[in-house]
Amino acid sequence: MHAQPRHRSTRRIALGLALLAAACRPAAADAPLGERERAAIAAAVERRLRDATDLRAGGDVVARMLSIYPDSGRVVSATGGQYGTSRDSLERSVRAFWQNVGQNMRDPEWRWGPMQVDVLSRDAAVVTGAYRIPHLTPRGEPHVIGGAWTAVFVRRGDRWVVVQEHLSDVTGEVSAMP
Repeated sequence: MHAQPRHRSTRRIALGLALLAAACRPAAADAPLGERERAAIAAAVERRLRDATDLRAGGDVVARMLSIYPDSGRVVSATGGQYGTSRDSLERSVRAFWQNVGQNMRDPEWRWGPMQVDVLSRDAAVVTGAYRIPHLTPRGEPHVIGGAWTAVFVRRGDRWVVVQEHLSDVTGEVSAMP
């Protein structure tokens, strides 16, 4: 007769210990990143950046370039010794670049050199890479612009977006990367 209540209390204790152990175990989001997950995040962020800067993909180049930024909210963008903190100012800068420089390039190709992708967490990564854009001027002369770009990406929903960036343009003659 006493065996049944003791059996129930043993089950309750076991269940309580199991729940306590589960509660103390780190959540998947808090667990350290494995190498495969880190590599997958790095590849996704790099692909996002390469797709957004593919000048040969056709379509609306400005919209594609802007697609790597959040639709609203703060975006810090520094270049040429100045910086802005709004999506609107960033969009004006990208549009001005394309209207004043980009659309005058003939056969441009955005070429990335090696990228350093540091995955900070499941939802944040930093990318630094050198880029070159060889093209022909409107007069048909070969020309190259380029520089280095560091961008902080965060995951917003299912999208990786840039929330902070710094572009360092090379002045003078820029050699094309292979």
